[in-house]
Amino acid sequence: MDKLTWYRVLAIAILLLLCTLPGVWAAPAPATTDYTTTYTITLQKDGSALWTVEYRTPLATDEDLDNFGNYSSDLDSVYLPQLEDLMQRSAAQAAVGTSRPMEADNFSGNAVVQTSPTGKFGVVTYSFSWTNFSVTDGGLTIGDAFAGGLYLDKDSTLIVRYPQGYTVASADPVPDQQSGDGLIWYGLRSFGSGEPQVVLAGPAFPVLPAGLVIIVVIIAAAGFMIYRKRRPDPGPGDVPEDPDDHASPLSEADRVSLEERIVQLLRANGGEQFQSEIVKVLGMPKSTVSSTLNDLHRRGLIQKIKKGRENLIRLVDGSG
Repeated sequence: MDKLTWYRVLAIAILLLLCTLPGVWAAPAPATTDYTTTYTITLQKDGSALWTVEYRTPLATDEDLDNFGNYSSDLDSVYLPQLEDLMQRSAAQAAVGTSRPMEADNFSGNAVVQTSPTGKFGVVTYSFSWTNFSVTDGGLTIGDAFAGGLYLDKDSTLIVRYPQGYTVASADPVPDQQSGDGLIWYGLRSFGSGEPQVVLAGPAFPVLPAGLVIIVVIIAAAGFMIYRKRRPDPGPGDVPEDPDDHASPLSEADRVSLEERIVQLLRANGGEQFQSEIVKVLGMPKSTVSSTLNDLHRRGLIQKIKKGRENLIRLVDGSG
């Protein structure tokens, strides 16, 4: 398959992952190519999920670059509407199968050329939100929306990220890798009906005796009063920063990927979101997210607006 043909089928390549959802036509896998695909499902506490699909291919020649430019110019008018139609039908059919209202919305697409020490790459990213994707029962459970199972092509990766404070009670099949905030499966792989099924336990809060609770409240109140008396009043532009959580430095590739995720998250939320919410959704260390936001701000891609003691992050028009 030449590069031009690959760009034309790229927008519906998500069918490789979702081809067996109820009511969706199952497309055959394309011939082996030199692109990689990463599907990331970021679970939210309210049961919704932010989906991100990233395709990455090397641009070794001028012809590759021209073909990628042609694809990019048609992304919003041709390929993004195709994906939107596919996923809205998929969510509607999953809603029937689970007896749970579902909707896919907030679609966005982005195509950029990245240059790294290993060469030049074309990167296409699609994102959208899926409401009621998870079952909320004190924790989070996913899998029932995949009534027909899933398929991961070679050089494809599925990542399921979960909110901070949640723990994995079970995962079937067992993931190939587990990070601090996510489960990872690599292709080539076929999942069975309702797979992957992941059960997450919600944050646990210990139950304290009533008398002990009163004592704790009194001590905390007294400590707060002492703190307020000793602490100088903040200046008009003073906004407290998060303490350093000693996050490990990111590689260049990870930094670029995190920037893309932040931009797509902002686009999926109308172009703006509070910094604290971005940290919660990404499940990344606060200092890592803060450093990345500072880089985007210095490059003029975002604005940081003070709202009380929080930062409102706003995407600059035309960014991404």
